Amino acid sequence: MVKRLLALFAALLFLAALPAQAAPRFKVLALYSGTWDAAHISFVKEANERFPQLAAQHEFSYTASTDWNLLTSPGLSQYQVVMFLDNLPQTAAQRSGFQRYMDNGGGWLGFHVSAFTTEPGNWPWYHNTFLAFRSNTWGPTTAVLRTEDRAHPSTTRLPATWTSAVSEWYSWNNDLRRNPDITILASVDPSSFPLGTDPNQSWYSGYYPIMWSNENYRMLYANFGHNAMDYPNNRPLSSTFASEVQNRFLVDGLGWLGRR
Repeated sequence: MVKRLLALFAALLFLAALPAQAAPRFKVLALYSGTWDAAHISFVKEANERFPQLAAQHEFSYTASTDWNLLTSPGLSQYQVVMFLDNLPQTAAQRSGFQRYMDNGGGWLGFHVSAFTTEPGNWPWYHNTFLAFRSNTWGPTTAVLRTEDRAHPSTTRLPATWTSAVSEWYSWNNDLRRNPDITILASVDPSSFPLGTDPNQSWYSGYYPIMWSNENYRMLYANFGHNAMDYPNNRPLSSTFASEVQNRFLVDGLGWLGRR
């Protein structure tokens, strides 16, 4: 009995000597569907492995869920940042909940296909205020990107030009340069042209924003998040987290979004 008590006492002393677990600086909720296109599913799997690692390193919490109805819950307010990994709200209640969250100062980080639509009129606030999909390159490639605004908290550690991870790239119905509320953070550098591997779906010139923020909201959009795939064998051929510079944007961008 004495030995057991001494062992218990020693264990309690050991636990008391451990440093207290720090509370997360902010909380992130990542929403995804994981059902559409192997390239998007591959990115989601990567994101749900990589972001918990980044969360541990940078003192935030990361919760991933396929329940988009969380956007309608009062509990949404506990999260300082919501991510859309591979989709966007589909029901009227989900859309209203998300807009209310943003209007109340919530933070948002959207990736790649969260911008995709063929019917922007179905949700004009989202597609005309945030995003405006038009077409895409094919196949997925890296791109040389030019940092447009190096004063934004998400881009202060980015060089003037840098190479992205592999992705499929989108163009937009609206010229974001004409929107005074939009701060374009990075765009395709002309040295990238031609961009794409299919001559009929490649870009040869033009101006293409890749990352931006709308100054009326605490938000960031990043056009990457589509891995190259060996579709017949369902095997990823690239990683969205392969660019160390791009990862800096994610870490610093989340840090900015998480501060209220």
